[in-house]
Amino acid sequence: MTPFVTLEGKRALITSGTRGAGAATVRLFEELGAQVLTTAHSKPADRERTQFVAADLTTAEGCDSLAAAAQDQLGGVDIIVHMLGGSSAPAGGYRALNDADWQRELNLNLMPAVRLDRALLPAMEAQGSGVVIHVTSIQSQLPLPEATTAYAAAKAALSTYSKSISKQVSPRGVRVARVSPGWIETESAVELARRLATEHGVSVEEGKQMIMDSLGGVPIGRPSKPEEIANLIAFIASDRAGTITGTEYVIDGGTVPTA
Repeated sequence: MTPFVTLEGKRALITSGTRGAGAATVRLFEELGAQVLTTAHSKPADRERTQFVAADLTTAEGCDSLAAAAQDQLGGVDIIVHMLGGSSAPAGGYRALNDADWQRELNLNLMPAVRLDRALLPAMEAQGSGVVIHVTSIQSQLPLPEATTAYAAAKAALSTYSKSISKQVSPRGVRVARVSPGWIETESAVELARRLATEHGVSVEEGKQMIMDSLGGVPIGRPSKPEEIANLIAFIASDRAGTITGTEYVIDGGTVPTA
């Protein structure tokens, strides 16, 4: 029996694929038959099977080297998953953000996708098929003004950029979609919960609850698992989602309220 979702024979580039939801996505894509190339600053010891390139994607040179590696190692790509993102901006709201802070957020959360798409999309258009998935964030809709202003603005820019190119390339057979996660229970998220627990003299579970409360609450009562994010991405990347393009899928346990 043919599996419901398969990526057999697909060549996939997944950025930031060594930790958290990125690593879960790499594992699932490989289980579903894809040939995967991923990247980070350095390769962890447990990623022996996956093809890997060390690159700093916040630079144009790093993006160029990864695009060249995708061509050399995979012979091109059928799927791009832009997982890379994060924030190092200081807390304190807009007053605390200088030009360098803003530029770092854009260089991490927007420009890698812009540069890699520019390098790799023309070949997808030429072959008449392909899927590009931009991982955005619910912060683009629910920014935390004291902590995530620049990150949220960069992710909102990524979302708008993604929608725009979907209109351009979808008529040529290339689908473009967005996945917008809420809080994901990654290694760094658990570490944050531990730190909050220590600072406030509470349990780790109560530390997690503090994070969820800061987001306005998560109705299902827990963060998403990295594997749950990967499941959604894999479905969108598969041929089962053949008419899905130009849209955004929120996966946040109900955090974002709807009218």
